[in-house]
Amino acid sequence: MQTNILVTGGAGYIGSHVTVRLHEEGFNPIILDDFSNSDKSVLDRLKKITGKSFTCYEGSILDEPLLNKIFSEHQIAGVIHFAAKKAVGESVEKPLLYYRINVAGLVTVLEAMHAHNCNSLVFSSSCTVYGEPDKLPVTEESPKKPASSPYGNTKQIGEEIIEDAVKSGMALKSIALRYFNPIGAHPSAEIGELPLGVPNNLVPFITQTAAGIREKLTVFGNDYDTPDGTCIRDYIHVMDLADAHVQAIAHLNSIAETSHFDVINVGTGRGNTVLEAIKAFENVTGLSLNYTIGSRRPGDVEKVYAEVEKSAKILNWKTKYSLEESMRDAWNWQKRLSGL
Repeated sequence: MQTNILVTGGAGYIGSHVTVRLHEEGFNPIILDDFSNSDKSVLDRLKKITGKSFTCYEGSILDEPLLNKIFSEHQIAGVIHFAAKKAVGESVEKPLLYYRINVAGLVTVLEAMHAHNCNSLVFSSSCTVYGEPDKLPVTEESPKKPASSPYGNTKQIGEEIIEDAVKSGMALKSIALRYFNPIGAHPSAEIGELPLGVPNNLVPFITQTAAGIREKLTVFGNDYDTPDGTCIRDYIHVMDLADAHVQAIAHLNSIAETSHFDVINVGTGRGNTVLEAIKAFENVTGLSLNYTIGSRRPGDVEKVYAEVEKSAKILNWKTKYSLEESMRDAWNWQKRLSGL
């Protein structure tokens, strides 16, 4: 019998790619999504890629009866928890919304898991927990800094909630994956990042500018202490990130102990500046991007990239895609969306 994995937020950007990889590795993903930041067309696109229609429940992670229904109808062996609000700016404007969904939602999921004897959880965390790091690369032991936004704080709190549950003796095995900067799309160009409104992330802004949807791209600051003055980030292809989740859930299901918590960075182990990312896009597409240099953006970290020894050791995982390949796939996805 196939192992059922509940993917909350499974129709979203990262969740949809993880759904594909779970299927390819012999798991049976079951999707829960409220479609507040995703589109139902993703379900048809998933079927095109895999040849399978996945069971999908439309609803909120705060809906206790719905969660109990899902766990009762399927023998869920593990949960990969993506469902959360994720826009930094919006979290500053609507902090209570973020705490309700990201924090109370996690608690609701954990309670449902506990009630139905499901004890493997992969938690979607973020490198935002490190803030502006004192030393690079960032290791899992690097100190967590006070969050610069309610969004970042919900990731810190989420990790602490899981860790406290494990410390209490609750039958829970969990890995918090601290993402760096996911980019790219499925090589088929059937699924990818689908921002609603103005993108918050660099790469969708690059591809939308190249497609003529945006007039120009603004690079926020070129006076940082970096080789070309622009911020440094660790850009990871979403398919590499998806592989890390599959490895993490498989690892948890192989652990004999009943209570376990760990945090693992998922990045490439190298940093690229914003201008290097733009140049990689131009190189791989042959296009010239219309961009200007603007002033620094409040809250932006100057440079951050991951130490990745732990992910290699524990998950037997490392990235496969280059920055150029990530840009190629992101552009192919944008062309599919724009009909180019």
